[in-house]
Amino acid sequence: MRTTEPAQLFAAAKNGDRAALARIISLVERGSQAGAELSRMAFSRAHDTFTVGLTGAPGAGKSTLTNSLVEVMRRRGQDAAVLAIDPSSPFTGGAILGDRVRMQDHALDPGVYIRSMATRGHLGGLSVAVPEAARILAAVGFPTIFIETVGVGQVEVEIAEEADTTIVVVNPGWGDAVQANKAGLMEIADVFVINKADRPGVRETRRDLESMLDMSQPGPWRPPILETVAQDGKGAEEVIEAVMAHHAFAESSGLAGRRREARLAKELSRLAQAMISRKVETLLGGEEFSAAIAEMNAGRLDPRTIANRLIERL
Repeated sequence: MRTTEPAQLFAAAKNGDRAALARIISLVERGSQAGAELSRMAFSRAHDTFTVGLTGAPGAGKSTLTNSLVEVMRRRGQDAAVLAIDPSSPFTGGAILGDRVRMQDHALDPGVYIRSMATRGHLGGLSVAVPEAARILAAVGFPTIFIETVGVGQVEVEIAEEADTTIVVVNPGWGDAVQANKAGLMEIADVFVINKADRPGVRETRRDLESMLDMSQPGPWRPPILETVAQDGKGAEEVIEAVMAHHAFAESSGLAGRRREARLAKELSRLAQAMISRKVETLLGGEEFSAAIAEMNAGRLDPRTIANRLIERL
């Protein structure tokens, strides 16, 4: 189906047409007029979805763990979707799609949808693209969405903030706990998972995490620390149980509602900034501002004066 008519695309996606679903997400990511209409439709139709973020250092086994968690959900008879945030090609901006390769077990499962998203090239970046993509998946009927990031950093922390529950994945012998604390793990973790727990150093890693939790005073919810061997599926059931326990706590305490309100406010701010930035780039490409930039380079106009002209035009 090649139609861009929003109602037809949504109807096809809800009926299991994966090509239609992929097209919807692509149109929304590009910020086109059709994408804007699709985004509005998704916003009004997305209800009762639950997003689970997974982050951690590269090589921690996030993709393998995500694969195991999806298997648990499917055994329980629940559909699930995965947004796998891949590193972008520095030349094309495209996703490398490594996560899809590692999740081939679910390639033919109609109850699972996996979408790789590049970390550049979208309107407003991934911090805007991810919530819109998650909303679309919810609108077409996926009740649980896993968001897996490429590593620990500012972008990953922002994306983890888009989740209802965030899992931080570490390995035995993960290194200096102080450095990990600086990376913001304590602020975003709702559940800690020590993956590859069949390796030496699990006891020391658990001790470091417990010590960090003791010092951070996280409040009424203390993130549990679980051990997994995701390659074999060991511990995945326990992780899902911990995620569901946090979800129940967040709903009953009001935390879930506060997080959703904060996410929407951030999304609005980021999207507005992205739209303004795009308009500024368009104006800078015009003849008037090309001449103004030439004047600036010649020393006859200062950047602030040109910036004020841009603001006036906007």
